[in-house]
Amino acid sequence: MNKVTIKETQNPTILKFEFQDFITQNESFEFKNIDDAKSSPLAQQLFYLPFVKTVYISGNFIAIEKYSIVEWDDVKDAVSEQIEKFIADGGIIITVDENKAKKQPVTVYGETTPNPSALKFVVSKMLTKNAIEFKNIDQTSASPLAKELFKFPYVKEIFIDENYISVTKYEINDWQEITLELRSFIKQYIENGGHVLDENYIATAIVAEDTKAAAFDNLDVTSQQIINILEEYVKPAVQADGGNIAFESYNESDKTVKVILQGACSGCPSSTFTLKSGIENMLKSMLNDESIKVEAVNG
Repeated sequence: MNKVTIKETQNPTILKFEFQDFITQNESFEFKNIDDAKSSPLAQQLFYLPFVKTVYISGNFIAIEKYSIVEWDDVKDAVSEQIEKFIADGGIIITVDENKAKKQPVTVYGETTPNPSALKFVVSKMLTKNAIEFKNIDQTSASPLAKELFKFPYVKEIFIDENYISVTKYEINDWQEITLELRSFIKQYIENGGHVLDENYIATAIVAEDTKAAAFDNLDVTSQQIINILEEYVKPAVQADGGNIAFESYNESDKTVKVILQGACSGCPSSTFTLKSGIENMLKSMLNDESIKVEAVNG
């Protein structure tokens, strides 16, 4: 148990110190300073080192983010020895809060989508009423969960809607290598009361919905008809596949409808076929206009 293995991460400022056994029970902790770390005597001791910026404790490892005043090569062995000695001397890593509310069990399962790069993780509880997409970690101020997921090196994009999280991966890993890890992480995160979406974002989204409704009233009749068709006939189908579609614009002169694809639909090899054979034909038929063309703004 005492032996620590040093592992590099994708982030050169963060180093992982791994144990042979789990050191936390289905929980993750992040400490920004010594006051923040009252529940972890080990983390508090590590903050006495002047270069320690953040301490993460999860599963079978402790990860430390450093300030730039030192290089890891110069201090990593000393840090590893300090952690090993602390534990050998009977030091406590995390104090267990007996009064903590029992975690709420949830089920999470992976569901394939038409996009081979995207997998839909369905949760047995409602997560949000407002769909939101994240292209990178810098965009995740509204979602602590999305921020944590981007720390996995293979996560490329995240889309959250209703009761599912759609994850798009880089090609570096196959789904069979990473699905269990992602599913377990999402399940533990939600069970332990982790925040999926910030309530402030929800309020902002509601305001945005009101603004969108007002903008709808100002559109031409054809654009309104297109939006209604997309909402009623197209959106439920693409949401079932872990994606989303949104109306961008309609150009009356060249009859071009532009739509935004999100989640599993974004970058999906079959999305072009869906746009042309499915949505375009549907609009032509329902609007009785064979000149209509559909284009994806980011597809």
